[in-house]
Amino acid sequence: MENLPLLVPLVIFAPALGAIINFFFGARLEEKWSGYIGCFASIFAFIISLLLLTWVTGANGAAAVVNPPFLDGWLRIESIGLEISWQMRVDSLSVTMMLVVTGVGSLIHLYARGYMRGDKWYPRFFAYLNMFLAFMLTLVTANNFLMLFVGWEGVGLCSFLLIGFWWDKKAPEGWKNSNAARKAFIVNRVGDFGLLMAMFLAFWTFGTLDFYKAGELPNTEAKYLVHWREHNGLLEHHDEADTETAEDDHGAKAKCIPADAHADDDHAEDDGHAAPNPLASDIRALYCDNQRFDTDLLGVFGQTSERFGTGEVVDFGGFQMDFEDVIFLIGLFMLLGVTGKSAQIPLFVWLPDAMAGPTPVSALIHAATMVTAGVYLMARSNVFLWELNHAGYVLGLIITLVGAGTAIVAGYIALGQWDIKRVLAYSTISQLGFMVAAVGIGAYVAAMFHLVTHAVFKALLFLGSGSVIHGVEHGHHHAHEHSHGGDHEDGHDEEDFDPQDMRNMGGLRKRMPITYLTYLIGTLGLAGIFPFAGFWSKDEILADAWYEGLVANTTSGFIAFGVLLIAAAFTAFYMWRQVVLVFFDKPRSEAAEQAPESNGAMLLPLIILAIFTCIIGFINVPKATPIFDGIYHPYEFKHFLEHSLISVSRGHTLDFNLLIAGIALALGIASIFAANRVYKGKGLASGNRDQLETQAPARGLFKLANARLYWDEAYTAFIEAPFNRLASFLADRIDWDFLHDYFHDRIIKRGFDSIAEILSKPIDLGIVDGTVNGVGVFVQRAADWMRRSQTGYVRMYAVVIFIGVVAVILLMLTPFIQTLLLQSAT
Repeated sequence: MENLPLLVPLVIFAPALGAIINFFFGARLEEKWSGYIGCFASIFAFIISLLLLTWVTGANGAAAVVNPPFLDGWLRIESIGLEISWQMRVDSLSVTMMLVVTGVGSLIHLYARGYMRGDKWYPRFFAYLNMFLAFMLTLVTANNFLMLFVGWEGVGLCSFLLIGFWWDKKAPEGWKNSNAARKAFIVNRVGDFGLLMAMFLAFWTFGTLDFYKAGELPNTEAKYLVHWREHNGLLEHHDEADTETAEDDHGAKAKCIPADAHADDDHAEDDGHAAPNPLASDIRALYCDNQRFDTDLLGVFGQTSERFGTGEVVDFGGFQMDFEDVIFLIGLFMLLGVTGKSAQIPLFVWLPDAMAGPTPVSALIHAATMVTAGVYLMARSNVFLWELNHAGYVLGLIITLVGAGTAIVAGYIALGQWDIKRVLAYSTISQLGFMVAAVGIGAYVAAMFHLVTHAVFKALLFLGSGSVIHGVEHGHHHAHEHSHGGDHEDGHDEEDFDPQDMRNMGGLRKRMPITYLTYLIGTLGLAGIFPFAGFWSKDEILADAWYEGLVANTTSGFIAFGVLLIAAAFTAFYMWRQVVLVFFDKPRSEAAEQAPESNGAMLLPLIILAIFTCIIGFINVPKATPIFDGIYHPYEFKHFLEHSLISVSRGHTLDFNLLIAGIALALGIASIFAANRVYKGKGLASGNRDQLETQAPARGLFKLANARLYWDEAYTAFIEAPFNRLASFLADRIDWDFLHDYFHDRIIKRGFDSIAEILSKPIDLGIVDGTVNGVGVFVQRAADWMRRSQTGYVRMYAVVIFIGVVAVILLMLTPFIQTLLLQSAT
């Protein structure tokens, strides 16, 4: 039992192995085996997550830091003392995310087996899904920001691959899919810049990127565990009778060392000098004095708690900043990263376009993986936010404004959409706004609670929408008597028919009864109707906002409560509008008239998710809840998370607020009745228009919602178009006209041609060739002169030989003649 956390690497390894098998061998396997491998990998990771849950609950919330084999010293530069380990953290927060990712992800994998049947890229699809899970699990199990960033970028890459999965369709469908993938990738890179800057600042400030060090207690007054030791990467408890001694890793008794001992002392002195600090070399050594310790040996969050408010400054070389201001900057940059990954204002525009991918992809991105990463990052970094909020910084207010603004803007836009998946996409953005706003007011547990419940009913709704699209598309094929190559929305056939447009639906309640029932449960869960999951999690956010506004008297609390209450009413209205347009009244197309119910492989996950939508809200029932009080342990989820979220135990615990619950429930029910009155039995107005378009007061508002507040047009006009003009100017004028035509052609080419002309004619032809040619001419003339001696007459040759012999004799006699001449002269 105590070694269960050592299994955590398998959570990542299993889906990674599934991805590798399908990547390299999927084409050789039968379609069903590719699906089996992908599903088994996900389910196996879910089983490991359940085992880790039993360990965390059995260990009373204790955390474990595990160093996987072969990855020790992941990044190490000894010359500067840099070492960043590939460490995996097992605590209540990471286990919660593991269960959400693998649990919902496994159901989506099962659903995809039926949904993607017949697709020519079936193995590749499951490889991408498994890889998506592997990177998301890397993100949530990381014990440092750099490992988290690997998962952060990995899910961005997988989203690009999956959103544009059908890039090879015929135009314009293929172009739309590929553009949506590029849009998601580029927008997220803007947010990633923020997270990178936050990491750079954190490393410079703290000298580490680790969240917590092994042996560090993040949520108690003590900083290190007494009578605990590390074994195989885990902390084990050992009862010691002597509080002055404890066993080290090798079983030897080690005397407890004062925390203020100097790390640079090589040996302990017997004369009373301080002994060497064991933590100087190993954070896992025992510390018996929790009142005095070296803060540099703590992780990022532990250092923040200890150094905040001490007046410390951070030296950046050319300038200095207060420690608190640096933390504020880190928080702002993190918020920028969150706006990209979790689709908040102003970077939410990529998420609606992500509907271009297959429906299982939409469910995976929106429910369990990518978009929850930003909320998880803020919850994990709650120490920063908690300290800043209680020091009077406005970061919490900024986060609240971003989250609440996103919730109401996206909720309003969802009112005017016709695409069944696009309504759910804006709904996801709105619900993520709820979570971010909850983080802004300090309601970290409420944010995580809503993340968990939202993952369940939003996965249910997306998979339900896929079932509807599947049925409508097959009804369309049947009506036009031609078959389809795959069991998914493959876009337009020869005629312009959109199986995702709710105007082509209607009356599906009788054609697809199981899909209808499960979709209805998901809708009531999202709308916050009692007793479904959304009622508990959404009302907890509203109750915390009420407390922060009216009791704690904070501006962020007032803003969150008012804006989120309106956003909740929008949620109930647009979801019931969707239910009526899709499932009620008469079918509005032949496709809807002949739409069949989905197969069992698709319906089973819907049923399971519908059951969990009914019961998962009970994991965090507040105290003093009528009927449930005394049956369920109150705030079970909160108590589970307080071991990981340092701020939870310092915050307030609210009883069930009947007034807030009543107001929210009444608004939700009233919005459902209003939507029912507008649409039920009336369908669409003439010209396939919405009923609100026929009413003068609402016509303009609906037009704005349908146009998505012209948000994309604004980006096109003020960002994309200027960027394209600048890019065109740089490419055409600067690069082509100036650099290519002028600089390259006129300056470089003409200069080169002039120099080449000089080198080729006066120098090469005149001097070099002249010299070489002159030598040739000289040799030729000499040869012409010498050949005249070749007459062909023997007598001439005899004379020449005679002359030569005489010349040789004279040369030989020359020394003798010179000697005689000298003697005669003397």
